[in-house]
Amino acid sequence: MTAINIASKLSLVCEHWSPKIVASFNGHDVMVVKLKGEFVWHSHADTDDLFYVVKGNLTLRLRDGDVLLGPGDLTVVPKGVEHCPVAAEEVHLLLIEPAGTPNTGDPATAAVKTRI
Repeated sequence: MTAINIASKLSLVCEHWSPKIVASFNGHDVMVVKLKGEFVWHSHADTDDLFYVVKGNLTLRLRDGDVLLGPGDLTVVPKGVEHCPVAAEEVHLLLIEPAGTPNTGDPATAAVKTRI
């Protein structure tokens, strides 16, 4: 067992919208990602989606209204709920989801997740 420093792991991430796995537990991946701009509207049919903001401000667009998240804020989008993350400036996130969950909700268009 070793400690994982989230800020150090985020310093290794260069591209936006490309989650990097930093740990795994009970069939789940713990990931870091940097966001900037607007992602695609999507949902996850089989799993909830957890967002924890490490740095910056994230607007999580939902069909029935936006959720605004700042540093230290966390929210969970229930499975099946369409959402669209938007970051006017760069945002650093920690994500936890079942291993293999496509970030777009569709394996054909999802980013390849690598471990750092």
